[in-house]
Amino acid sequence: MFSKILIANRGEIALRIIRTCREMGIRTVAVFSEADRSSLHVRFADEAICIGTAASANSYLNIPAIISAAEITDVEAIHPGYGFLAENPHFAEICESCKITFIGPTPENIRLMGDKMAARSTMQKAGLTIIPGSREAIKNKEEALRVAKSIGYPVIIKAAAGGGGKGMRICHNDLTLISSLMTARSEAEANFGNSSVYIEKYIDKPRHIEIQVLADKYGHFLHLGERDCSIQRRHQKLLEESPSVVVDEKLRRRLGEAALKGIKSVDYVSAGTVEFLLDAKSNFYFMEMNTRIQVEHPVTEMVTGLDLIREQLRIAAGDKIKLKQEDIKLRGAAIECRINAEDYENNFMPCPGKIDMLVLPGGPGVRVDSHIYPGYEISPYYDSLVAKLITYGRNRHEAIRKMSRALHEFHISPIKTTVPFHLRLMENPLFLKGDISTHFVQEMLKDEQKI
Repeated sequence: MFSKILIANRGEIALRIIRTCREMGIRTVAVFSEADRSSLHVRFADEAICIGTAASANSYLNIPAIISAAEITDVEAIHPGYGFLAENPHFAEICESCKITFIGPTPENIRLMGDKMAARSTMQKAGLTIIPGSREAIKNKEEALRVAKSIGYPVIIKAAAGGGGKGMRICHNDLTLISSLMTARSEAEANFGNSSVYIEKYIDKPRHIEIQVLADKYGHFLHLGERDCSIQRRHQKLLEESPSVVVDEKLRRRLGEAALKGIKSVDYVSAGTVEFLLDAKSNFYFMEMNTRIQVEHPVTEMVTGLDLIREQLRIAAGDKIKLKQEDIKLRGAAIECRINAEDYENNFMPCPGKIDMLVLPGGPGVRVDSHIYPGYEISPYYDSLVAKLITYGRNRHEAIRKMSRALHEFHISPIKTTVPFHLRLMENPLFLKGDISTHFVQEMLKDEQKI
């Protein structure tokens, strides 16, 4: 096992990794921007190095500065967390060339799955069902119109190198398709440095179901059940839960087998997530694969009893996965609410600023993953996520009741957060029944505007 690692990230995920490392006796090195000098991950790490100014390009995306910090502190490995460089194959290659272990999959895995079109083609060859659409990047509007006509409207334009809803547009006719094509390309170029887009058939009101997987260097592959991530706004997840109310044992087995078939076909190593869209008839389609730890990994940890960061570290260090598929049992139910520094009452407007007062919830079945504290300054330079509130119960109803109680206890001022949104969600009759889809939040907000 490693004796010292560097964490190439910030915020709650950096702190999350530090905690597991401390339990495992691994020393940690934090890197930070000038804006994050007072962040908790800097305080709790064994060592910390400033790598640049506030802008991500000058700090958390600054590969030379991160590698220099790793070499100065003589670490054996780097954990990228999620976001920033976590799915950058070039960074993984540089780590390898510097004889530093990248705690994640191989550069080849990252590159292949990071190209959404290549990932679709690869998974289709492996036997997974994909959503009908273009096989290559769309070159011009004539080709876009031809594809749309062949699969039928509505269609969705997606960035080939994308994620998080960037470079994504839903089109219902030729006019919106042509007008959206250039916009999607520009957005993709701005966010990913790659303007390539492709077109898929748009599935109406699906569920977003993802399968957590683990794989080691010795050909051992596991899936850890599903997470339902259907509660989204503008393709950004707001709430995740495990298990899904619509996934029974038979469907779980089929989803898990499909995910494992896909990762075996590319000799995948490390933790990862295979994402599917599930329609009303329980047909599921491969959507994409994330080659990193997910924001929502805690719900899987709660229902399986596993520490996914620990598993990542062990796999990267060359250990074998000791568990077998029959050892994985989902017990109870877990829900995660993403608490963002956004004003729900004002169209989710970002709300950076200083926290004067903070009360975090607690009690049985409540977990808070957060890097904030009274006096902490929420920076406008980074993602607005300030906390992940996770509850666990013997069943979904109990997990929801605990979440409602915990949200009422959560107090932060004067910063506006998404806590009020989640409180309303916990009282929504359709959500309580589990009658949700990726359109749910959009329809919920429309209904509230009518009142």
